[in-house]
Amino acid sequence: MQASGQYHGIINVYKEQGFTSFDAVAALRGILHQKKIGHTGTLDPMATGVLPVCLGKGTGVVELLTDWDKEYVGELLPGLTTDTLDVTGERTGGDPGMASSLPPERIREAVLSFLGGYDQIPPMYSALKVDGQRLYDLARKGQEVERKPRKVVIRELEILSEGTEVLPGDGGESFTVPTLRFRVLCSKGTYIRSLCDDIGKKLGCGGCMKSLERTAVGPFTLENAKRLKEIEALRDAALARGEIRHRDNRGNDCPPGEALGILPIDLLFRDLPEAKALPAGEKLLQNGNVVKASLLRDCPKEERLRIYLEDDTFVGIFRRSGELYKPEKIFLI
Repeated sequence: MQASGQYHGIINVYKEQGFTSFDAVAALRGILHQKKIGHTGTLDPMATGVLPVCLGKGTGVVELLTDWDKEYVGELLPGLTTDTLDVTGERTGGDPGMASSLPPERIREAVLSFLGGYDQIPPMYSALKVDGQRLYDLARKGQEVERKPRKVVIRELEILSEGTEVLPGDGGESFTVPTLRFRVLCSKGTYIRSLCDDIGKKLGCGGCMKSLERTAVGPFTLENAKRLKEIEALRDAALARGEIRHRDNRGNDCPPGEALGILPIDLLFRDLPEAKALPAGEKLLQNGNVVKASLLRDCPKEERLRIYLEDDTFVGIFRRSGELYKPEKIFLI
């Protein structure tokens, strides 16, 4: 057992409704007794689903995970627009009467027309910064600023099911409008709320997002995501069995990471060939230096390698330059 230490890796958290991503990370800090934690892409409080969280030296891959494609299951509600572009916001418009008369095939056609790349304007209620200020802070003050459109790519778009919702009209009447549940695989920076708003504009009746679940971030999926209470229960069960890996700076017992579902950092780079250091090359690697290919055991001489010490300690990712391998990302130091 280490006298003091911390976890290094990635844990796939299932973020529940009502929590912000920051709330989830704050709760995880308490469960794991660890400060150095970073999440890999904000989910709205109303949204649920996959939230990979990086721990310790694993925070070095936050940028990488943020760049990965993401998969969502969302629900479109035509006939209603809000200031947040989802059903949690204040109504700003929409035409439920028109939405109620739309043929189902017209809605399906509008949704599927967004397959591919398009320029999307980020919502005001988002964590993006303009002149050093978060957009949601400005939005809460009633301010709206110009946002530049950003190129996003909708790689896959699939309609899963159709339903209905009752919306009130301006005159007190009620309209039954069609809803549509869809799956989308998209590039980083895509806002599903904005996608729903854009679909509503194309339909002419307005629209917003009714629900959202993130089902995958790269290789992290719903199937292996753990709720905060589940992680806490796994921790308590491991400690009850006497499994202690280290103690934190306050003396709290912490079980082995594998007992909690914490994945090793190098798992993200398993598609790269690996090499191990010869004894003469270990000191160079431990100091984060360039290493010659001749100092690596059975070096495959590929463009990029994941390199380990002789005892299987993961050093990091290195890129080839002639007979040298230069560090691209180090996780050892």
